[in-house]
Amino acid sequence: MRKLELKINESLKSIKDYFDFLPKVKIGLILGSGLGEMADEIGDILSIPYEKIYGFLRPTVEGHKGNLVFGKLGNKSVCIMQGRFHYYEGNTIGDIVYPLFVMKRLGVSHLIITNAAGGINPSFKPGDLVIIEDYINFAMKNPSTNLRGIKPVIFKDTNWIESISRKFEDLKRGVYIFVTGPSYETPSEIKMFRKLGADMVGMSTVPEIITASSLGIRVLGFSCITNMAAGILEKPLSHQEVIEVSKMVKDKFKKLIKIAVMEA
Repeated sequence: MRKLELKINESLKSIKDYFDFLPKVKIGLILGSGLGEMADEIGDILSIPYEKIYGFLRPTVEGHKGNLVFGKLGNKSVCIMQGRFHYYEGNTIGDIVYPLFVMKRLGVSHLIITNAAGGINPSFKPGDLVIIEDYINFAMKNPSTNLRGIKPVIFKDTNWIESISRKFEDLKRGVYIFVTGPSYETPSEIKMFRKLGADMVGMSTVPEIITASSLGIRVLGFSCITNMAAGILEKPLSHQEVIEVSKMVKDKFKKLIKIAVMEA
């Protein structure tokens, strides 16, 4: 833990040196594939590339810009990760969740995580926005092994969810299953996931949920259904489809995130 504290201090120093002061924020956002344009809605904007922050990696996946953005959304101070790190990029689980420790020290008490996901539930369609009510850690990668003690994961923030749902009626709910990637799942795997109770599948988010909960941060997760998972429809999967659908729903997505921030 001592090494982690020293690393966090160096990261904070990098940010302070870049801006000549250290921003303080209440709400953190992690934006998934093709969803980074939310940062365009921020006022009083400050931005620092990940490569300028000690301990941060650089995303290698299309649709992940790799900036930490500070500013105001309405009257709320926010910190946005414009792009995230994935396990399949060759990173450790510790690498993936490390920015959350920095966010916590910057004052973040509420975290909104977004991702692009493959739809398993046949009632879903590309473009649907789904709140993550529960998850299945199929990858069996748990960042809490880096923290002392056994910590319960409490992330279903019922009051926050209900206040958002009242103002954004077209919001689905579902169970997200986390896999490591980088290959898409086979039709047989998707059949198994459906039997396990999963509504959508993706290669991120769960490590961040676990870490945020362990740090005492209130957390919500949203999936944008960008394609139907293998075997649901008879067509091949592609990352390009993920990016295109993300762009198609960007206005609806921005509206949802604004509501979530205002209700935090």
